[in-house]
Amino acid sequence: MKKTETELVLNGLKKLAFGKVNDAVRLAFAEEIPPPEILARMQLFNVSSIKRVKGGGVEVQFFDRQKALEKLYDYALSSQSGKVSESLLRALTESGNDDDV
Repeated sequence: MKKTETELVLNGLKKLAFGKVNDAVRLAFAEEIPPPEILARMQLFNVSSIKRVKGGGVEVQFFDRQKALEKLYDYALSSQSGKVSESLLRALTESGNDDDV
């Protein structure tokens, strides 16, 4: 079943708000850049940029979780149907415990 644009945006915002950053941290502390096949499997959705800095360090910047939460909350409040708002707010409060976001 094809997802609507709204569903895609909401899923993306949920990933930004609740997604794990373990792979980005692992990448930042890696001695060498992993091969492409490993990079392709890493969950880096929350990363806005990665760059090597002078002296051999790595700087990882993440998207703003609070802004993602604010957008989700705004959508829930502005939704035309109260049922949609209630179900979205319920999903958001339950998503914090979800490991598959």
